[in-house]
Amino acid sequence: MSTGRANRIGLAVLGLICLVCGGLALARGLRAFPQNWAPADEPLVNGPVQEFFTRFSPWLWWALAVLAVILALTGLRWLVAQSRHDSMGEVRVEDGAEGQTTVTSAAVAKAAAAELTAVPSVTSATAALAGDHDHPKVRLRLAADERMPMSALREELSTVTVPHMRLALGADRLPTIVRVSLEPAAPPKRVVR
Repeated sequence: MSTGRANRIGLAVLGLICLVCGGLALARGLRAFPQNWAPADEPLVNGPVQEFFTRFSPWLWWALAVLAVILALTGLRWLVAQSRHDSMGEVRVEDGAEGQTTVTSAAVAKAAAAELTAVPSVTSATAALAGDHDHPKVRLRLAADERMPMSALREELSTVTVPHMRLALGADRLPTIVRVSLEPAAPPKRVVR
């Protein structure tokens, strides 16, 4: 499972739990529950709750400790997953009797970003390769002039940049995700003499 999908699922579950707990606390405070069951004027940890903890005292604290350790390990795993990137290391370009030719994915990505930055209306570009050697994927991030027609940018990507990357990687197919942020045009520079 990808880091992004795991984040969305985990945060959705955590948000749902918080929403339910908050809704129950609000309902208790607004006297929506029967007052003999959940009186709104008493503290949350009242007599029945204290009785529950004392009745199951020896093993309840061990169960809570195990639950706390599980939550801590889950949080630690989530933190480690945040630093994991889905990038390729080296890409095999050619295998032959003379040897193997490899290129780093960073070099291919840097070349693609430089090629895109050379387009007049593109102000900045970054590229990243993901996937494996047999099924590479590309993620491009562009900042472009808001006056640039998207059809021109699409044409540049589909006829120049992506085919060059596909050729460099020796891939028949290269799924590409492009994120474009549009920026206002820079004001013209005026030189006063």
